[in-house]
Amino acid sequence: MSWLKSMMEKEPKEPENPIGTVVIGNIQPDMHDTAKEAVRKALKRAGFKTIDVGKSAPPQVFVDKVKESNANILAISVNTVPAKNNLGKLDEALKAAELKEKITVIMGGAAVRKEDAEAMGALFGKNKEEGVELAKKAVGK
Repeated sequence: MSWLKSMMEKEPKEPENPIGTVVIGNIQPDMHDTAKEAVRKALKRAGFKTIDVGKSAPPQVFVDKVKESNANILAISVNTVPAKNNLGKLDEALKAAELKEKITVIMGGAAVRKEDAEAMGALFGKNKEEGVELAKKAVGK
């Protein structure tokens, strides 16, 4: 029942003085956004500005939004194996844009494990609480 409660939670207010900016979304072709939405709302409640690129976002969309918003953190939801297979493309796009060393990448979802995140130099969170904790550490809070 807790998932139902989280689905029905109201949209948190935008933080007045955000502690960081997070670009968040489901990497292509992942269309399962329930977990991503729970993490996004938890990040907002924790004081982060969130920029949602939505479901099934191509790697370049993540890169463009990170550049455009000057985000500190990129949060990726990966719930299908085909989406997991696109993590390499995202990693290459981040390197090509010279963003790899400038941002913290956090990922989670049903199709990824801690080892997958580490292989990309990313942090792994298994739930929304861990996602918020990782994001706070990334911005020094």
